[in-house]
Amino acid sequence: MTTTTTAAASPATATMEAAKPAPSIRVQTLRKAFGKQKVLNGINLEVAQGETVSVLGQSGTGKSVLLKLIIGLQQPDSGSIQIHGQEITGLARPQLNEIRKKVGFLFQNSALYDSLTVEQNVAFPLERHGGLSAAERKKRVRELLATVGMERDLDKLPAEISGGMQKRVGLARALSLSPDIVLFDEPTAGLDPITASEIDELILKMQKEKNLASIVVTHDLPSARTVSDRLTLMRNGQIVIDGSFQDLEASKDEFVVQFLNRTS
Repeated sequence: MTTTTTAAASPATATMEAAKPAPSIRVQTLRKAFGKQKVLNGINLEVAQGETVSVLGQSGTGKSVLLKLIIGLQQPDSGSIQIHGQEITGLARPQLNEIRKKVGFLFQNSALYDSLTVEQNVAFPLERHGGLSAAERKKRVRELLATVGMERDLDKLPAEISGGMQKRVGLARALSLSPDIVLFDEPTAGLDPITASEIDELILKMQKEKNLASIVVTHDLPSARTVSDRLTLMRNGQIVIDGSFQDLEASKDEFVVQFLNRTS
């Protein structure tokens, strides 16, 4: 958990900090309002490559808005968003689209195209951006579906598979362009505990195999505890605490205590 100190850094510490790689995602003093409603009010967040950070909070606290800002679906009112050290706020559309290729996004409702089969849904980003031949696309899609355990359902439509299976297909599509950053918006929402646990295990598997930098927005505290290296808790557009699950448990902050008690 981050703490504040006034002591001067030693030369050795300064050298270690200088050698530390830049975070894959860096958000600084990010602000976003819709009319008079301040949704984000000075958010600071860093995620290193290979790290999974869960963002917790009550409904309406701006968690999903934060993801949309990071992926460039919305623009902040002020503040900075850097992906691999490159500022994305204010980027022209062509440059932003190049950055987006490095970022996979798993939407809360999976956002699959109803009229396309499972195979066609996963192939869609590859057809637009992959630069692969039809045979190469087909091979890539089947490899991705096998990775998430959906290789036997490639000819089915989204309406013909369960919610958990749709999440798996959504994850396969999010990984189609081989991103090194993945953003998850409520990956276990609406799923029964067994299926939610399967999605958690799949996230952990992807993390181990691909060394992803990930942000997981969730209301599911057990899931966040399972998949996360760090957890942050938001309130009124700000981060109240940022640390391990043990840090949250040890916190004396009244809101943190109430949140854990109500969601555990």
